[in-house]
Amino acid sequence: MSEGSWTLRFVDEFDAPSLDGDSWTTCYWWNDRGCTNKGNSELQWYLAENVSVADGLLKLQARASPTEVDGRTYPYTSGMVTSGRYYVEREQPDRFSFTYGYVEVRAKMPSGKGLWPAIWLLPSDHTSKPEIDIMEALGRAPDVLETHYHYQLADRTHIVGKSTATSDLSRKFHRYGVEWSANEIRWYLDGREIWRVSEGVPIASRPMYLLMNLAVGGEWAGPDVDSARLPADLFVDYVKIWQQAPS
Repeated sequence: MSEGSWTLRFVDEFDAPSLDGDSWTTCYWWNDRGCTNKGNSELQWYLAENVSVADGLLKLQARASPTEVDGRTYPYTSGMVTSGRYYVEREQPDRFSFTYGYVEVRAKMPSGKGLWPAIWLLPSDHTSKPEIDIMEALGRAPDVLETHYHYQLADRTHIVGKSTATSDLSRKFHRYGVEWSANEIRWYLDGREIWRVSEGVPIASRPMYLLMNLAVGGEWAGPDVDSARLPADLFVDYVKIWQQAPS
């Protein structure tokens, strides 16, 4: 986090006995008895029952539990949370969204082929771009931190990203951070800056909300899943979001 005066605007340390429904939803905004991301050809169906809070930790769990939805069988279920809102709440504000700030999430990733944990930001207006990926990792390569920025320019989607070699992220908790300002976006791992985008890239300027999920399979993670590693858990110790006073 850069120097200056920062105010903590959002915090959840998951010390309550259950998930705070005033802070989190358990699906994408198109929730209908669960949800998935068909655009990525993912193999899981997200369910609220795969989300739990205990011992000061949020747990998002992927399971080998086939679920049929609208004639299609998803071989896995998993968990996700967002600080946004469901479709039926579309006339209401997000639980929490913001424009510019510093996000830090302390989390422990799972490992195993086919797992795809992610912590990211999406626009509050339910468009799909821009997208700020605070962290992503592939279970088959837990020693590589993936960070990306997706944006729209001249009616085309562009993606810039960086793969950072690191220690095995599944062995212990790490702090994943992003600092988003009007001029640039900076990514951090355990308080150390690892990448930034600025010149030549249009920086997101609309309110965004936070998502955390554990996907299974999909175009990037691949169709092969090591089911012997399931159930698998993405643990989150805390989420904190600060904003800086205008200079």
